[in-house]
Amino acid sequence: MDPSVLRGKFGQQSQLNSLDDPFYALVFSSARLVLAQSLRPREWAFPNSKPGVCLAFQQNAARFGTGFTVEKHLCNDSMDSDRLAQLEDDLRNGPVNKCKEALDALSNCPSELAVPLFTSIASDGEFLRRRFAVMGLGNHRTDESFEVLKGLIDVEKDGNVLGEIANSLLDFGDRALPLLHVIFVKHDNWLTRQSIIGMLMEGNNDETLLAVATLGIQDSQQTVIESSILALGKVLKGDYFEQSLALLAPLTKSEQWRTRWRTATALSVSDRPEAKELLAPLRQDDHHRVVAAALEGDLQ
Repeated sequence: MDPSVLRGKFGQQSQLNSLDDPFYALVFSSARLVLAQSLRPREWAFPNSKPGVCLAFQQNAARFGTGFTVEKHLCNDSMDSDRLAQLEDDLRNGPVNKCKEALDALSNCPSELAVPLFTSIASDGEFLRRRFAVMGLGNHRTDESFEVLKGLIDVEKDGNVLGEIANSLLDFGDRALPLLHVIFVKHDNWLTRQSIIGMLMEGNNDETLLAVATLGIQDSQQTVIESSILALGKVLKGDYFEQSLALLAPLTKSEQWRTRWRTATALSVSDRPEAKELLAPLRQDDHHRVVAAALEGDLQ
């Protein structure tokens, strides 16, 4: 599948807003994360492989519809400048399959060769090239690549690339979590925010998730608001129950029925009496979906 098709699916607000259930926006952002991960090389050790030769086994079906491929890449320190120049040209100018092959080859190269190349493309390439370069930086988890990704937060404007920056930073572990919060604060692009919420909901850092959800419920986009409410539902089950409950309480009286609907869903995950008390009036709501979500909590 051509990435431009994905950009059409995930990069246009109108398509998501046309869905009957905007929760699909969060599903789509999660799918976007899965698709991005499908582009990351998966290295496997083969018993008959020769020294200096790495075999990359890639599952490309989700993105390209091409099934499984196995490629050989020379990936020792002796990669000559011609080969490196060819890989850079493929990333800058080649079709998507060549970009993917170059990304895989460079993932097996020494970081001192690959990171400067990715840095250059991430700074001045077109949208798709920058996105591939950011993926490449995520494959080389060095202090240098971390600092490059950190610097891109202030200069990148495209929501898709910003989402990929967040995805690559996530590979660096806990030290990247404050930066995901920074991206969420600095960039109000709905796709970027959806992506970050989806990533954090897959993890276990409730403190950062609470911080972004606190901002998200004030977003101008309903899909971000709803995803943030569901994130608060996850936080509600942990150590930040009181903080999450305090944010959900006024949302039970929102004029927007979708907000009340998602709030009922979030509150229903808790069996604590404080949450049940907030849920009770929603069982008498004038919208059937809100009532259904509130009653569902009684069945759990």
